[in-house]
Amino acid sequence: MPPSKFSLVNAWLRTAIGRPLLYLGIDPRKTMALRFLPRFLADYFRFRKAGGGVSHFFPILDDYSQQAGTASGHYFHQDLLVASFIHDARPVRHIDIGSRIDGFVAHVAAFRQIEVLDVRDLKTSSHANIRFLRADLMVDNEERHQIADSISCLHAIEHFGLGRYGDPINPDGHVVGFNNILKMLAHGGLLYVSFPIGRETSVYFNAHRVFHPHDVFGWTSEKLELVRFDYVDDRGDLHTNFPLRAAVPQASYGCGIYTFRRSL
Repeated sequence: MPPSKFSLVNAWLRTAIGRPLLYLGIDPRKTMALRFLPRFLADYFRFRKAGGGVSHFFPILDDYSQQAGTASGHYFHQDLLVASFIHDARPVRHIDIGSRIDGFVAHVAAFRQIEVLDVRDLKTSSHANIRFLRADLMVDNEERHQIADSISCLHAIEHFGLGRYGDPINPDGHVVGFNNILKMLAHGGLLYVSFPIGRETSVYFNAHRVFHPHDVFGWTSEKLELVRFDYVDDRGDLHTNFPLRAAVPQASYGCGIYTFRRSL
């Protein structure tokens, strides 16, 4: 099935050329949605004829062409997948580093307590299962060494050291942060980490990095066992238990989801 015009425009807006247009308030998708204006007006007159009262005009035209929601992509798959891993593993203490609060963290908080560390601040959560601490993971803290048997860092490590979130500039920020996260993990504990993967390592300053899928094996001298590797491809589809040691995923901007065990 060929991609729709809207999906092609969405893909273009994610490029280095298209993204600045959104920052300037120029969204081609809104212009394309004007084709639905006659339908909107027809619906309005039918509504009034049926006896409905209208207090204000608030036209939402682009929803005429949208699906019910999004059930694919990096965040949808990684958040559900890793949350299910944690549910099944039942760790004593799980700490998350910088993952999405209204996605992965919320999934986990639905069934257990989760502690969240982030370089940014967060307004106090009213949810009893979410505990938050502001912390820079590019700074080693001996008090946090080996404090958890389960840690996650989903779609966050690629930002470390680029300054996007107010963090200090460090070209090796992802490596420094990765090793500091490992120091927090008890021996035998599980680390769930994900980040963008592609055919070659690239830096898109100051947005993010994209890594070759094998790069992570050179980030530390710690002994780590790769328990499993899953990834989301360029179409947003999930591939589970991919044999990473034997093959390389074919993706330009995919999402690698790694489960590591720190050796005893």
